[in-house]
Amino acid sequence: MIIEILLISIYSGCLLLVFLYAIAQLGLYFNYLKSKKFSAEALQFNFSNPEEIPLVTIQLPLYNEMYVLQRLLKNIAKINYPREKLEIQVLDDSTDESLQQTEELIQGLKKQGLDIKHITRTKRSGFKAGALKEGLKTAKGEFIAIFDADFMPNEDWLHKTIPFFKDPQIGVVQTRWGHINRNYSILTKIQAFALDFHFILEQVGRNFGNHFINFNGTAGVWRKECILDAGNWEGDTLTEDLDLSYRAQLKNWKFKYLEEVETPAELPVAISAAKSQQFRWNKGAAENFQKLFFILAKDSSVSWKTKYHSFFHLLNSSMFLLVLVIAILSVPILYIKASHPDWNFIFYGIAFFGLSTFIFLICYWLTYSKIHGGGFKNFFRFIGLFLAFFSVALGLSVHNSIAVMEGHFGKKSDFIRTPKFNISNKDEVWRANKYLKREFSFAQILEVLCLLYFGFAIYSAFKIQDFGLLLFHLMLFMGFGFVLVKSWAFRN
Repeated sequence: MIIEILLISIYSGCLLLVFLYAIAQLGLYFNYLKSKKFSAEALQFNFSNPEEIPLVTIQLPLYNEMYVLQRLLKNIAKINYPREKLEIQVLDDSTDESLQQTEELIQGLKKQGLDIKHITRTKRSGFKAGALKEGLKTAKGEFIAIFDADFMPNEDWLHKTIPFFKDPQIGVVQTRWGHINRNYSILTKIQAFALDFHFILEQVGRNFGNHFINFNGTAGVWRKECILDAGNWEGDTLTEDLDLSYRAQLKNWKFKYLEEVETPAELPVAISAAKSQQFRWNKGAAENFQKLFFILAKDSSVSWKTKYHSFFHLLNSSMFLLVLVIAILSVPILYIKASHPDWNFIFYGIAFFGLSTFIFLICYWLTYSKIHGGGFKNFFRFIGLFLAFFSVALGLSVHNSIAVMEGHFGKKSDFIRTPKFNISNKDEVWRANKYLKREFSFAQILEVLCLLYFGFAIYSAFKIQDFGLLLFHLMLFMGFGFVLVKSWAFRN
C-alpha cells in the first residue's frame, strides 16, 4: 500500500510539473498573438548616412569543419557591407587537414580586399567560448556577429540586424534559424519542427513579454560592450550562449529578436550527430540552471513572471527526465489502477493533467501553420508530424535524461561539436563523414530495455483491458524503436 501511494505521488508530481511547464508555454502562445497586434517604431541607424554605419566584426568559430568551410567562407565573402567597416575573424581550433585548407581559402579572400584574419590556438581551452573570447581581444568591431560553420546568412543580413543597435540598451540582436535541408528525411523534419517552435513561439513570446531570452550561439550579433559588461565568454557550461545571455540580461541589457529575418542553416542528417547536439544542449541547459537560476531568483528587480518563465526556460531540457519517469511509472500505475477500482477518483484527478497534451498541440500548430500555412490538409500533416516528433522525443528521453542528470550533478565533459555534412539532397552521401562516431554506448543498452518494457506495456493494455495509456505506450515503443534502428543502421 505504501509503495503504491508513493508511486502515485511521484507520478502525479511529475505530471504536475509538466502541466506547469505547459502553462508557461501557453503564456508564450498568448504573448505571440499579442505581438502580432502590436507595432512600435524601433530606433535604427540610418545606413544611407555613411557616418552612421558602425564597424562590425564577424566571428566564425571552427573546429574540424572540412565539409562546410569552403561554403561558409564563400558565403560570408558575399556579405553586403562597406569593406572598410567590416572585419572577419576565422577562429580556427581545428586539428586536422582542414586547418591548412582554411588558411589557403583565407589567403584567396585577402586578395579580394577582405579584412579577414585566421586566428588559431595551440590549446582548445574553453572550447567555443574560449575561441570567441580570444578573438574578442583583438576584434575591431563595436558589434560582433557570430556564425557557426553550417550557417549561410543572406547578403543583406548585416543591413537587417545592425541598425537596431542605435538603441544603446540593446545588447543582442538574434535572428531566426532557417533549414536548408528540412525535407531531407523524417529526422530532419522532426528537428525543424522542434526548432521552429523555439524560434517562433518561444523566442517571440519571451521577447514580447519582456522575459529573458537567449542568444542561440549563432546567427546573432552582440554589442562588444555588452559582452564585456556581462563578464565575457565563459566555458564552464556546454551552452556558453545561454550562460552569457542570462548574465547580460541580469545586467539589464535588452535583447532584440527578429522573427522575420531568417538565417539558413543545415540540420544534422545522421542520428548520431543529432544526439550529440541534443546532449550538449540539454546538459548545458541543466548546467546553466544550477549556475544562474538561484542568482536570478534572488534578484528583486526581476518580476515573478520572468522568474517563472526563466525557471522553465532553464529547466526545458529537464522535461525529458520528467517524461521518462512518467513513462516508466505509467506501467505500474496501470496495474495499480486495475487492482484498486475504489481509487478511481484519484485517477480521474490525474487525468486532468492530460490537458498538457492539448496545450502543446495548439502551441505547435501555431508555429507549424506559420511556416507551412493553415487549412485542413496542413492540419492533418501537422498531426502526423506532431505524433512523430513526440514519439522520437520519447525515444531520445534516455539519452537526453543522462545529459540532464550530468548537468545537474556537475559532471564535466568536453564540448563536442556537431558534425557538419554539406548535405541538402537525398542523393548525396554522408556515411563517409570522418567526424561521425560509431561507438556503442551504455545509453543504447537502456534504450533496448525500454523498447522491451514498453512492448510489455502495450501487452498489458490488452491483458487488463485498460486502453487509456495505449497511445502513449505505442509512441514510446515506436520512438525507442526508431532511435535504435537508426543508430544500428548507421553503425553497420
